[in-house]
Amino acid sequence: MSEISSPRLDWQRGAIFRFFASLKLAVVLLAVLIVASIAGTIYESSFDAKVARTYVYGAPWFNLWLILLGANLAVSALSRWPWRKHHVAFLITHLGIITLLTGSLIGRIWGIEGTITLFKGEPPTNRLLVDEHQLRVRDSDGVVKGFGAEFLHRRPSPRQPRDFGTLASGAKLSVIDYADAIDAKLNPRPLPNGGAPAVHLALNTAMMGQQLDNWLLADDPQHGTFGMGLASIELKRGQAHPSATNGSSAIGNRSSRSETELEESIFAFAKAPGQQIGHVAKGGSTGAKLSLSRPQNGDKGQLTVSIAGKTETIDVAQNLGKDLAIEGTPFRGRIENYWADFRLQDGKPISLSDTPNNPAVVLTIHGRAAPAIDTTAHGNERNVSTNGGGAPVMNESSAAQNHLTLYVAAEGTISYELRSRRLGDSFGRLELNKPLVTGWADWQLVVDRVLPHAEQWMDFTPVKAEKDISQLPDGVRVRVEQDGETFEQWVPAGWQITVPTSPNPIAIAYGWRTVPLPVGLELLDFEVTRNEGSDAPAGFKSSLRISTTDGETANGQCWMNHPFSFPSAWWRTWSGLTFKISQASWNPENLSQSTVQILRDPGWLLKWIGSLLIVAGVFMMFYVKQFRRESASGSDKSRNPKPRVRPLVEA
Repeated sequence: MSEISSPRLDWQRGAIFRFFASLKLAVVLLAVLIVASIAGTIYESSFDAKVARTYVYGAPWFNLWLILLGANLAVSALSRWPWRKHHVAFLITHLGIITLLTGSLIGRIWGIEGTITLFKGEPPTNRLLVDEHQLRVRDSDGVVKGFGAEFLHRRPSPRQPRDFGTLASGAKLSVIDYADAIDAKLNPRPLPNGGAPAVHLALNTAMMGQQLDNWLLADDPQHGTFGMGLASIELKRGQAHPSATNGSSAIGNRSSRSETELEESIFAFAKAPGQQIGHVAKGGSTGAKLSLSRPQNGDKGQLTVSIAGKTETIDVAQNLGKDLAIEGTPFRGRIENYWADFRLQDGKPISLSDTPNNPAVVLTIHGRAAPAIDTTAHGNERNVSTNGGGAPVMNESSAAQNHLTLYVAAEGTISYELRSRRLGDSFGRLELNKPLVTGWADWQLVVDRVLPHAEQWMDFTPVKAEKDISQLPDGVRVRVEQDGETFEQWVPAGWQITVPTSPNPIAIAYGWRTVPLPVGLELLDFEVTRNEGSDAPAGFKSSLRISTTDGETANGQCWMNHPFSFPSAWWRTWSGLTFKISQASWNPENLSQSTVQILRDPGWLLKWIGSLLIVAGVFMMFYVKQFRRESASGSDKSRNPKPRVRPLVEA
């Protein structure tokens, strides 16, 4: 019995129905999605995933396009009603695509993805950081409001600000500028009483051509100390007291220590023969003493090395960049770099000119020997990373031995306790604008301003792109207008400012959007395994405790490519109602810190089901005869009348 085609029903004849069932619409939708995917891939490879997500995958138009494609597929399937046997593969394929799109939309809308940085010993936290900037406002009515603040495609300007509407107090909020990097500097404001004492200090060195200045707030956990790598400075309330002097010294004593691999890099300066700056890279100090002579007759000077009881003089120009043996010692050396006119610029050593105004060299020494115990030899020692003459990188190893504590008394007088590896320990009274010789190389310190009562105030300034801005946050400049008055202020990421509006002030913060989770995470332990024979990390693992508001707790571990899920019940996992926790990153300088990634995708099961349905439908369409449309040689013949044959030549 031949199959008789059914006429179209009334609801299949409408213009809207025929538009959504159109093959032309499907071609246009698919073509746009293909082009968008190509553009997203280019954006991600050229910039980063955030740019691709902002312009393509996370854009509202992309979600609308997926909905249109799903509607086109659904109406196309309904256009075949009533369905026949040969429609089964076609319907399964369309159902699979619709299911896949539905799961994708559910995950995009209701899914959760972000990171949490945890610290060992701290209480559980549920604040998830999402890769999306947000402007948060605590309004005058106490309500906290969040505004999306991504400025990738159109940066705001005073002429074209990004307006966020009117707040509860009637004030108008807008962002009028954006900067890739913002520098924050303490600039305390005086108070008639209360607050905390503040001092402004200036440091300078002729040898390195540097000048530093900074404000300090007494006993403030964030702004009460100033670290310059070579030394640290601290401000407290009270009066200085005599410090115990540690006169013990064991210069060059190696007898009580076992041999090991040593490596040390040392800066030497012709203008300061008695000064050198060293960094122990491996094992311990070599105990080497360097002296650089001033260049003569166009050469680069002579470097004298005293080590292990031997002294050798090296011509800098002839041996620059060459490995050489230090005769009579187990050590070898290499002059990594030479500067005729040494200066530090943006933390990097440079030569201002070819004229030998301030000659300097850096020598790397390595060999197997017992480390030298030296508490006075390198009076101004700090960490230096040569790396072919790279920038000096300062750490806290020398700062622990070079330290200055300033004290502010109630009447405003200043006293100090000084610890210097070269000058030893001292204390006394410090007068305004009178230099204090620190003994840290040739650094001198001057306190030029004192505020007995001050409050914290930060000045935020955009930084030019040509400077090193990798460690600085980005920021926005906000404008608040109320009753004819205008307030403008930069807000760096991670900071909060207070705006004096009426009837109550408002608080504005800028940074990553935070999402509260229904679970809290606590870091129990963080482990780092090392490669045998070296300090290189082979892997790291976080041990976590997860708790809920209902009192349910669970412990788990995650490491690279080995996540764990909570809750772990199978039905929650299959339904997507679980949190997948993965190791994201770690801090080599703080092994009590770990960053984990949290992922929750309620649409993942629909994505898998849709993918399987698509595969099954395509397979049935091409390889299972029972679900293929019958050919014209079969029962479909009856549908088509026999063609009329015309004679080649008509009479």
